[in-house]
Amino acid sequence: MLKEVKKLLDERKKKVLQAIVEEYINTAEPVSSNALTQSHGLACSSATIRNEMSELEKSGFLDKTHTSSGRIPSAKGYRYYVDELLNDKDISLEEIKYISSKLETKVNEIEDLTKIAANTISEVTHYTTVSIGPKATTQLIEEIKFVLLGTRMMMAVILTDSGLVKETIIKFDEDINEKQVETMNYMFNNKLKNQPIETIDRPLEEYLYDEMTYSVNVIKPIIEQIKKVLEEDNKIYLEGTNKSFDLPEFNSLEVAKNFVNILDTKELVADMLNSGFAEDINVYIGEENEKQELKDFSVVTFKHKVNGKDVGTIGIIGPKRMDYSKVISVMKYINKKLNDKD
Repeated sequence: MLKEVKKLLDERKKKVLQAIVEEYINTAEPVSSNALTQSHGLACSSATIRNEMSELEKSGFLDKTHTSSGRIPSAKGYRYYVDELLNDKDISLEEIKYISSKLETKVNEIEDLTKIAANTISEVTHYTTVSIGPKATTQLIEEIKFVLLGTRMMMAVILTDSGLVKETIIKFDEDINEKQVETMNYMFNNKLKNQPIETIDRPLEEYLYDEMTYSVNVIKPIIEQIKKVLEEDNKIYLEGTNKSFDLPEFNSLEVAKNFVNILDTKELVADMLNSGFAEDINVYIGEENEKQELKDFSVVTFKHKVNGKDVGTIGIIGPKRMDYSKVISVMKYINKKLNDKD
């Protein structure tokens, strides 16, 4: 299909389409041939541009609005622009300095790095970002550390291979002592270290009961709480939600309500972030989104890594009239900076 599209668009049509997309992104107004000749320096007459616009419309790359003789990009036009025409180095020196300084912030937990990156993207692009850490179930247990807090209370700290840290407090119905905690530290790590969480294919009890001499009242609450903290959904973080409501598309009450409902639906946002390929920046325009609720929006996501390990996913959600060039340029630069931390 893409080869056929490429045949349809000669160099002049490509330049006209690129100019229309970028003009519409900047102004949110239907684009006329006069606007293109005045502001984009196309080396052809208004009549020629009108003819090219008509051809692009017939081919499905442009739509004509009811209120103007100008054109706006269609979803197909945006898709071609993203795949073939945009500048992915659309980032200023000031933005590079700002991003670099933000990402140099020291973090104690890997989730904080994802939140900082998402906040930075929102600040630079002025769109709403959503982010989520890596799924705990896809990682390896690197270490479990137990710390006695009282005669009937203990803290468990679970560290995964990606740097994800989970903490939980465990309470008991009988007294425990430092010697028992020391033994549990040894036994749990001996059994579970380097085990992929999602492939522990039998109950944790079976790993441990046969080697532990303590009562079920001690072992059972530990196992239950560890399983609970590892299986709980990662938190989803939102940045710049208010920025979207400054965009003209959100003057529509229906669009604004739909946008709020999307951000309020945790499962929908998680599905949105977990779609796509791990190695790519993924762009979904309008109807390309699997969920009907997202048909009026575009979504751009990427999974970022440190030391080759997945540390989270960041997504931008905005109108189809999104500044794809800026968004993708910023995402690529931030992805590079994060990889430089290796």
